[in-house]
Amino acid sequence: MTPGGHDVCPAKHARWLATPLRRLINDPKRILRGLIAAGDHAADLGCGPGFFTVPMAEMVGPQGKVTAVDLQAEMLEMVRKRAERRGVAARIRLHEGTADTVGRIEPADFALAFYMVHEVPDAARFLGEVAGLLKPGGRCLLVEPNGHVSADAFERTVELAVAVGMKSISRRRVAFSRGVLLERG
Repeated sequence: MTPGGHDVCPAKHARWLATPLRRLINDPKRILRGLIAAGDHAADLGCGPGFFTVPMAEMVGPQGKVTAVDLQAEMLEMVRKRAERRGVAARIRLHEGTADTVGRIEPADFALAFYMVHEVPDAARFLGEVAGLLKPGGRCLLVEPNGHVSADAFERTVELAVAVGMKSISRRRVAFSRGVLLERG
């Protein structure tokens, strides 16, 4: 199987994406520790209901910002509500992309692509966009679920990222997942 092309998780299934049980397994602050600093601009690509977006907004602090990107307006509305409840809405910019493009967003110090590259129709094009939206030296954490993405398919995704101008910095341990930290060259 080639990277990309799986169905997108619909907004009606978003509740399971942000459960307390998931936080026990994939705690956003633990996963992102050391990757986001106060004052950074971060991008949460395929943000869904904001499971990672809101903790990212807390990590960037009042001087930073997070661009939450999703192709479903319903998901972005969930992010908005969650951010308002946690008092970080002013730090988050909501951006509706499409299946074909992230679209134009402000250059980022850090981007997160968590459990979503396997859903995009053209992984090479998407990864090229990610490389282009990162500031020089910017990093991207790419994580894919073991259940949907085989080890071979994940390696092909990493190869695509390298082919579009990123370099693999390190493999990241994330429960039930495969992860890699990439950097724009």
